[in-house]
Amino acid sequence: VQLQPSGGGLVQAGGSLRLSCAASGRTFASYRMGWFRQAPGKEREFVAAIKYSDGSTYYADSVKGRFTISRDNAKNTVYLQMNSLKPEDTAVYYCAAMRGGSSWSTDGMDYYYWGKGTQVTVSS
Repeated sequence: VQLQPSGGGLVQAGGSLRLSCAASGRTFASYRMGWFRQAPGKEREFVAAIKYSDGSTYYADSVKGRFTISRDNAKNTVYLQMNSLKPEDTAVYYCAAMRGGSSWSTDGMDYYYWGKGTQVTVSS
């Protein structure tokens, strides 16, 4: 199983970026896909998740209203559209996958598959 993220970069505050996470190696229909981030000197934190089967979503309060997670079943790809970016959004962003579950999880330990990180830098 591979999760390949892309789309990071440098953007000014107030700008937008879209991250992609292409999944391969298995069918993710029964999975929840998540995005996490880790800023220098800080712990990894949950950003957003999506239930692959029905597209339902869940967000951290810090990004609610600014970020949108979505998926394209045909491409087996999950996206994170990030708008109104702030300098505090600067971090390495990771996509991850966890099996089903009956509730949302913000704990990275519940996610079994991880992609490499992609750097997002927001300048002030």
